[in-house]
Amino acid sequence: MALNFKVLKFCKHSKARLGVLKTRRSTVNTPVFMPVGTKAAVKTLSPEELEKLGYNLILSNTYHLYLRPGLEVIKKAKGLHSFMNWKNSILTDSGGFQIFSLNNLNKVTDEGVIFSSHLNGEKLFLSPEKVIEIQNALGSDIIMALDECVAFKTQKEKVEEASKRTVLWLKRCIKAHKKKDYQALFGIVQGGFSYDLRIENAKRIVDLALPGYAIGGLSVGEPKELMYEVLAYTVPLLPKDKPRYLMGVGSPDALFNAVMLGIDMFDCVLPTRLARNGTVMTSIGKLTIRNAIYKDDFSPLDPSCSCYTCRNFSRAYLRHLLKVNEVLGIRLTTYHNLYFLQHLMEKIRDAIRKDCLLDFKREFMLKYYGKDL
Repeated sequence: MALNFKVLKFCKHSKARLGVLKTRRSTVNTPVFMPVGTKAAVKTLSPEELEKLGYNLILSNTYHLYLRPGLEVIKKAKGLHSFMNWKNSILTDSGGFQIFSLNNLNKVTDEGVIFSSHLNGEKLFLSPEKVIEIQNALGSDIIMALDECVAFKTQKEKVEEASKRTVLWLKRCIKAHKKKDYQALFGIVQGGFSYDLRIENAKRIVDLALPGYAIGGLSVGEPKELMYEVLAYTVPLLPKDKPRYLMGVGSPDALFNAVMLGIDMFDCVLPTRLARNGTVMTSIGKLTIRNAIYKDDFSPLDPSCSCYTCRNFSRAYLRHLLKVNEVLGIRLTTYHNLYFLQHLMEKIRDAIRKDCLLDFKREFMLKYYGKDL
């Protein structure tokens, strides 16, 4: 069996659940946050460092790996795990998000997506079958069906068209999937911000009896309150005994609220992107360490943090590294941010276990945001 998932405990005061997800390569405690390694690397960090941080499930991108280094190179390397020397689990997304993010470079039809490569303009065609073929070759442990993600405020007619196409493509992905014993295929619920379309899409996708389910098309520019509203009526439609994955979400407030609505898995570029821009996540909120106020501040990034960065380097030194464009600065801020989110998820799991998640959320939010969100 490609994937096994078990809920160990339900929260008494919310819909949060404590679980364990097992693939052939690793055992993952849920709720879990996955760092994003779009091009077969989590930016600036080695696989060994990710393991030391406690991560054993990361995400890579089908579209980008198909372009570079290309399928033949990864096949010769005997798969993505071997290519990047990562012994734990990998989830690959399908390229569906690129339909949204590169919408000026593609044309979508029922057959698939015609892309103009963002690298050189070369035309390429990604069908549901091709996306599965690529992911079968990559050898990732969890693979995603091709879906069509639409922008916030897209006309309902177009949302309905994309929603129907997502189900059509999923059925073709299921048929094309050749490694069901080794790779767990997840379907993605779409439907925009229409209650009716979300409900219909979720039911049609759940009927296909997959190993896990993702919720896509959120965190695309809408207010967070609207995202939570959609989750509140969508998540209960997904099977209780299967993992639930919210795509592209990683801010602390969204992690807390989505966990409390029953989500088990998350990914987002936020912690690594913030780090590259000189912003760190701390127990008292975000700090933009590039700012002049930290020029001669010799305290750690976060006095309550025990990560390698905080134990060894000052705010002043990190600011200096970032200002002079030393790569070490980005490595150290990235390490800290990923430690922060890994540690936060550990504490969320512990709070579910001890039935004190609401109290922990309130305490965290007041320190991080100055109010309970």
